[in-house]
Amino acid sequence: MHSYVSVTFNNQAPVRVDLVGQPAMDREAARLWLEGEFVAMDCEPLRPTGKLLTTDRVVVVAQAAGPAKFADTAWALAFARATATVLSKPVVNIDADALSITY
Repeated sequence: MHSYVSVTFNNQAPVRVDLVGQPAMDREAARLWLEGEFVAMDCEPLRPTGKLLTTDRVVVVAQAAGPAKFADTAWALAFARATATVLSKPVVNIDADALSITY
């Protein structure tokens, strides 16, 4: 079974983090990890109302991280594990420039 998270920046080849064989992350731990990264990178909610959906948090963190952060294998794996857990999807494709997610 395929399980991965891929992130595309600037229409380049996607950064793909394979999750096959990786232990599942606890749902609350995954939510807290993404929330911590959102705050640490001074991310802003996408919506003018300030409401922050889980998918918004994932895509904004990916965009703020940029290719440099995804070059850090440990960080990229933590992001992928947290993302797959909070979205409950084995395959997640993120376009950081378009701020979109597909499954």
